[in-house]
Amino acid sequence: MAVGAAAEIGKSDPIVTRLANEDKKPFWKKPNLLFLYLMLFPTCMGIELTSGFDSQMINALQIVPAWKKYFGNPEGALKGIIAAAYSLGAILSLPLIPMINDRFGRRWSIFGGSVIMVIGALIQGFSVHVGMYIVARMILGFGIPTCIVSGSSLIGELAYPKERPVMTSLFNVSYFVGQIVAAAICFGTNDIKSDWAWRIPSLLQICPSLLQLSCVFFLPESPRWLITKDRAPEAQAILAKYHGETDRGAEFVAAEFAQMQTTIRLELENSKRSWLDLFATSGMRRRLLITSMLGLFTQWSGNTLISYYLGDLLQMIGFEDTKYIQKINVSIACWSLFCGVVVSLLVTKIRRRVMYLACTCSLLLCYIAWTISMERAQTAKLAGTPNNAANIATLFFIYAYSPCYNMGYNALTYTYMVEVWPYAERSSGIAVFQLFGRLASFFTTFVNPIGLHDVGWKYLISYCCWLAFEVVFVYFMFPETFGRTLEELAFMFEDKALADEAVAAVEKVVNQDTFDSIEQKKAGTTTDTKETVV
Repeated sequence: MAVGAAAEIGKSDPIVTRLANEDKKPFWKKPNLLFLYLMLFPTCMGIELTSGFDSQMINALQIVPAWKKYFGNPEGALKGIIAAAYSLGAILSLPLIPMINDRFGRRWSIFGGSVIMVIGALIQGFSVHVGMYIVARMILGFGIPTCIVSGSSLIGELAYPKERPVMTSLFNVSYFVGQIVAAAICFGTNDIKSDWAWRIPSLLQICPSLLQLSCVFFLPESPRWLITKDRAPEAQAILAKYHGETDRGAEFVAAEFAQMQTTIRLELENSKRSWLDLFATSGMRRRLLITSMLGLFTQWSGNTLISYYLGDLLQMIGFEDTKYIQKINVSIACWSLFCGVVVSLLVTKIRRRVMYLACTCSLLLCYIAWTISMERAQTAKLAGTPNNAANIATLFFIYAYSPCYNMGYNALTYTYMVEVWPYAERSSGIAVFQLFGRLASFFTTFVNPIGLHDVGWKYLISYCCWLAFEVVFVYFMFPETFGRTLEELAFMFEDKALADEAVAAVEKVVNQDTFDSIEQKKAGTTTDTKETVV
């Protein structure tokens, strides 16, 4: 047994997973499910467009001459707080998220968060001084976590089990679509001589939120949330409509519904629906530790250097042409999107622990090589004899970083979080992930420009040390969640008896359906025989 899987005693028999895998009909031949997925893309996938747009916009605007002139060419701590304000706003909203999610449901939470982001984008685009700009970014950050927690949960709770891992993985990949759009817009406005060079991209950050506001109520509510509100018939009707388009649809929906009802009942019986639940048992504490560290890993693995300070990195090794840097910016965003999509399509083939270990090990090797090439390039520049080979190597490792990071920390992140946390604590769990991710992002985006300015290439050594720790932590602590429905993973760290009780409910439904099918066949055979005799 794998080291990280040693304590996974409560995984249940994957009956519903087997039933789903027996369904060979592709989703594009299921009209209702296809419509559901088409609506999930602008509504839920579009949420991460905002995050990607923001990180790339701030990265790109720092290269735009008009932005630097208007805000007095911010450096050091001021540049850091401009970038970090988005994360600071997100941190302030996180304590409210579980309460909002559980009270109003997934759809209304997305709607409310999107309204806040629209307000923030408008203030950002019409800012008249740096203080107003920072406040606007905090408002944007305040709205985004509610949407992310609700959207990632809604995708996992609505998608058919066969496609769920891919759908939840694509959620975070849409971040790169936002990056590409922002990079292209900033590239296009780079040469505008007026303030509109930065106001246009800032105002256009409103677009993803408007998309969510327009589409969110075309989606059904989460069946699991409806079950918790004693609206089981509505939940069953949603499952029947979107998951019942198979040859054995009625049987599958009955088994899935029974599994959901029983598992959620058991969860709620053992839950107080408060933040204290995250500390109540050893299993919950392990989930909390994994989630907290994963939040740090997604932001402290060196990605914020590329996302927010690519211009500074390239200028450190001699690249000064802003148009050239903008082109590199756009190309990295496109490359990241390609890598993210490819990895998302592999999540149904490769086990989670394998992907995370491959991610952390490759990131460590990539960063070590990048640090060496950066040292050679910067040393040569300071000596007045540019080292073109080292410059090219540095660029190569910046590009090589993307597939390494995407293997675990982008595409797989929300898939894993939805699988690790049972329904009753899912909103709180993902909120904790967001909290640690935002704290880490705030810290690194604030500290990165200071570190790069003060110690240059040596700053990258700190990331190498942290990445070595990540490898060890993932190996010993991350559980395997591959190949099961959310309910089959709900008690993986808890008492096996709870998992067995949920399995018994599913078996009862499946066995009853099988018995009814046999009786119907017998009745049909008897009738045919009588007709023949007559």
